[in-house]
Order: sequence, then C-alpha cells, then structure tokens
Amino acid sequence: MYLGLDLGTSEIKAVIIDDAGTLVASEGEPLTVQRPHPQWSEQDPAEWWAATQRAVTRLRARHTDIWPGIRAIGLSGQMHGAVLLDRRDRVLRPAILWNDTRSALECTQLTERAPELHRIAGNLAMPGFTAPKLLWVATHEPEIFAQTETVLLPKDYLRLMMSGDKVSDMSDAAGTLWLDVAKRDWSDSLLHACGLTRAQMPALVEGSAASGHLSADIADQWGLSKSVVIAGGGGDNAASAVGIGAVNNGDAFISLGTSGVIFAVNERFSPNPQSAVHAFCHALPNRWHQMSVMLTAASALRWLCQLLRTDEITLLAEVAALSLDDQKRAPLFLPYLSGERTPHNDPIASGSFHGLTHSTERASLAYAVLEGVAFGLADGLHVMQQAGSHIEQFSLIGGGARSPWWAQLIADVVDIPVVTHQDGAAGGALGAARLGWLAVGGNEAQVCRKPAVHTRFIAGTERAGQLSSRLALFRFFYRQQVEARQRVR
Repeated sequence: MYLGLDLGTSEIKAVIIDDAGTLVASEGEPLTVQRPHPQWSEQDPAEWWAATQRAVTRLRARHTDIWPGIRAIGLSGQMHGAVLLDRRDRVLRPAILWNDTRSALECTQLTERAPELHRIAGNLAMPGFTAPKLLWVATHEPEIFAQTETVLLPKDYLRLMMSGDKVSDMSDAAGTLWLDVAKRDWSDSLLHACGLTRAQMPALVEGSAASGHLSADIADQWGLSKSVVIAGGGGDNAASAVGIGAVNNGDAFISLGTSGVIFAVNERFSPNPQSAVHAFCHALPNRWHQMSVMLTAASALRWLCQLLRTDEITLLAEVAALSLDDQKRAPLFLPYLSGERTPHNDPIASGSFHGLTHSTERASLAYAVLEGVAFGLADGLHVMQQAGSHIEQFSLIGGGARSPWWAQLIADVVDIPVVTHQDGAAGGALGAARLGWLAVGGNEAQVCRKPAVHTRFIAGTERAGQLSSRLALFRFFYRQQVEARQRVR
C-alpha cells in the first residue's frame, strides 16, 4: 500500500493505492485562501498541517484493514509558494502563494540583476514564481527576510513536519527560478541575485527517490512503521503527469483545477521563455516538460457559483440545456480574475464579461465562463506549439474533468481529441502515491502505466466555426483591455 498526499490550493487530498496500482481509498479536507490586500494570496502553513492530520486520521479510521500495510508516502503540492522559516524552523509569516501577484516590480529587478535568468531557469520572471516573492519580502518586510534561515515550498513543509527533513524535488524546485533546470541543481548566481545562498535551500532529490522516513513521533501518531519511506514527490502538475502515465516524450494533459494547465513531456530541456511557456524538470529522472499556465480555470466557475448562490452541478446542467443559438448569443468572458501567465505574462489583467444584455440569463454567464477558460487554454496551446510541442491527444484531469460537457467544449476549441480517465480527479495525489511506490523499488513501466480511457471526446462538432469566431473576439477584447490601460497611464 502507498499513501499519496496532495497539498492543493483549495484542498488537501489523501489517497491510498495498492500493489496493483488501484485507487482503494481517498479523503479530502478543504482549505481557504486569505487575500488581505488586492493581488495578495496567502495561506497559513499550520492550516496545511492541521488539514493533513485530519485527512490522514479519517483515512486511517475508515480503512483500518489496509492502513498498516502502507510502505511509502509520496507528496505533491501547489508550486511556487514561499514558506519562510527561522533558525528554529518556525514559520515567520503566512505563505505567499502561486497566484499572488504583488511582486511584479520585483520581477523586473530580478531580470536586471540576473541577465542569465532565462538561460539557466528557462522561464520569465513572473510574480507567481518564488524568487520575486523573496525580493518583495526583502524590500517590504526586511525584518522577516533577515530572520529567514530556510525557504521551503508548500509540500516540503509537510515533509518537514512528517520527517524533520528539509528536502525538495527537481520538478517543484524548477518553479522557484533558483534552479539550473538543465543541470537539475541550485544556481548560486540566481540565489545571489535574491540575497540568498544554497544553505537556505532544501536538499534536492529526484521525485521517485527516497527523501527520508517518517519521524518516530509521527509514525507512532499515525500508527505506521518508522520504516515508511517518504519519496521526493513532485510539483502538482508533474505529479499529476505521473498519475496519468504522462512520462514519455509527447505525452500531454490538461489540468482543470484552480488554475488551468497544459503539460507536455519532453526528453530534453526546451525553454522558450519569450512566449511565457514554462520549461521545468519532470518528477522522474532525465525528463523535462513544457507547460502553459492560466491562473484562473475551474476557480472561475466556483466564483460565479458563489455570486449566483448556486452550485456547480446545477449550473452545469443549465449550461448543457443551452442551444447553439443560445451559446452564440452568450456574452464573452475574459477569465483573468488573478491576472494571467501564459501567454500574456500580465499580472494586472482582469476578468470581464462582454456583451451583456437584459436578456442574459445565468446559464449564459456560466457558458461564457466555461468557454473563456477553454479559450485561455487555446491561447496557451498556441504558444506551446510554436515552442515545439507536438500534441496528438490530451488527457483531462482535475476537478473540471468531472464535466463531460466542458470536456467536449475544450476538445472543440483546441481542435485536439480529449480523453478522461476513471480516477482523473485524483490528480496529484495519485501521482504522489505512485512516486512513493517507485521510491521503494517499483518498476516504472508497471507503476506509471496509463489508466484506461473512460470517455473520448472528438474535436470538430458542428459549433467549431462559431467557436472560432468567438475566439477571435475573445482575443480582441483582451487587446482592448491592454490598450485601455496604456491610455490611462
């Protein structure tokens, strides 16, 4: 048995897989995000650990027959977050998250201080990454920066609590802008540009390697053996790739979670930062991946549900009842509620509806949101293809994968077949459990096999032409937004 823990933005998910790779148990515990100021997004690491403890306690209580058989634990988590610890490993301030955009100015500073940044890190400096966050802390909270003994990524804080070890993996570390992504090692020059040294960084291991063991206290508390291995794990998207078998060159998936991600596996480091395409290490040795990231995806639908005081199931059913003419008359939605990364690298982009009338109903608003996210994915795919990614099929994972209607819409918009899998919503937690299995000697071909296809969505339905026209308008409205901002400066 193998336990996978995924620290998401909105939920801690814990799953168990058996020696056949079957998902046999799952628990989740919700999390909330604090936004004390515009553009800020923070969470308290103590809440992550408390939620993990609750999820593990329930999992253990409900599956007493299999719990003692757990041999290894894998970790997955939201990337780019900055957890700052003092010399006694106490948290100095709330963690600054991946969708926090306060550090736009610091991105410019980092690029000026480290002209080698794009070549070594393979990515543009964006507020979502970890390095600009530390520059912001150094400027605005110098007393905190001065006390910072260690910087950890979110999932690695859980590792510290479980084992006492300060370790990260290559895929998660690649999202800091401090990693030499080709060499899979910390870059002293990029750290120096932020006033840091590698002594303040965690040790690095491959995601499928052992990083340590459960501490005696946590092993006793959780009712597990002290010999349980903790794998290096992975950033949420790299772990999700392992979970759906996207481990070889050309494999690809779309993740519809809080953010929207297109992920394609590469056999070599292939950066293209000018297009805001991310190039990171995979969670498995000697592999890399390209990725486009839009900051708001399924979270846009949750946002609309909160405004309309309804739930996603009800709203999706109403959308499915719309005719093609209804869809044609629906407003257009720019899904930039948290700014945007790929392809715009625009932290102050904002969300907006275009074309509202007195006859606009809530189902049309919901359709516009689903369509706007699909259009954002199409923009990301376009620059990935320009960067050399060749994709013939997408797996669809994450919470949004539960909607077949949305899956078909995405297939139509990107004009590439989309498939879903039975355990697609398990995402990073499933991949984390697989990485745990690999860390205790699992065979990669067996562990990382692709799950069976649940449903296949073929691109090119009768609305394809209509969607093409609306995508052109979507892009036009974004350009208008940018031009309007430039005029009022």
